[in-house]
Amino acid sequence: MMNLSTLEEIKDLRMVWPHEALDFTPWLSEDENIALLADAVGLDITVDETESSVGDFHVDIFAAETGTNRKIIIENQLEDTNHDHLGKLITYASGKSADVIIWVVKHAREEHKAAIEWLNNHTDEKIGFFLCEIKLYRIGASEPAVKFEVIEKPNDWTKEVKKSESANETQQQRYDYWVAFQDYAFQNTQFAKTFNRRKPSMDHWMNFSVGSSACHITVSQIQRRDELDVELYISGDKELFHSLLQNKDAIETDSGLAFDWRELPDRKASRILIEKSVAFGDKNQWNEQFDWLIDVMVKMKRAFKKYI
Repeated sequence: MMNLSTLEEIKDLRMVWPHEALDFTPWLSEDENIALLADAVGLDITVDETESSVGDFHVDIFAAETGTNRKIIIENQLEDTNHDHLGKLITYASGKSADVIIWVVKHAREEHKAAIEWLNNHTDEKIGFFLCEIKLYRIGASEPAVKFEVIEKPNDWTKEVKKSESANETQQQRYDYWVAFQDYAFQNTQFAKTFNRRKPSMDHWMNFSVGSSACHITVSQIQRRDELDVELYISGDKELFHSLLQNKDAIETDSGLAFDWRELPDRKASRILIEKSVAFGDKNQWNEQFDWLIDVMVKMKRAFKKYI
């Protein structure tokens, strides 16, 4: 019989991070660590600044959602939640015009869980509050392992239902399509390992991170032409486009896909895309369309990431 060890929770977070500002915040801001938090909340997070100024105060981490540039603030607290930090959180969100507010704590008290839930229920679909607890574990004498547990998060479905009351038929179909696509796609193990779930919207496009702030993968519903587009959208970096173009043959061979390379010299952005004719109105064909999207997106990210 194999000997099994016991999973032990480390209650004292300061054994690992003695000081919140000097130890925990710098640790969390590193790419591999912010990725753990990003996975927990279901967002792609790019850190812009730590101890970012808000008037006479400083928010622990100021970041953006990769691909959308929605502003994110992260406030850390290596202790139980309190009224002081809740007040700071709202002040910093206002000062930074934040779209996503993440409160990372040792333990969430019931009254503060209720406060975050109330904020999510009484703000519009553009604003989201997350309350996350930090957990540390080890097995036997192993090194500690960290886990972020989401305690409260936006009820996007409720907010989208409120918004959809005024939606026209096209907007509602876009939203329904994105919801169905993600529900289907994230059952695919490879896709789920490659991309993070996005918030469905009524926009005709949805962005997915490739691990760089310079570009992202965009999926678009062009309903007037019954066309699906998948593209690498490069925002304002012509050098990156030319660098990728030099590796065009290798990228297309590796992915098994033929792309339309559009430099767009008169615009800041460049696009590298592939298109497919579809029938959006026939829901019986949606799963077939989703299979195509999954295949193309996974191959694109794998092929392009080597050169980004």
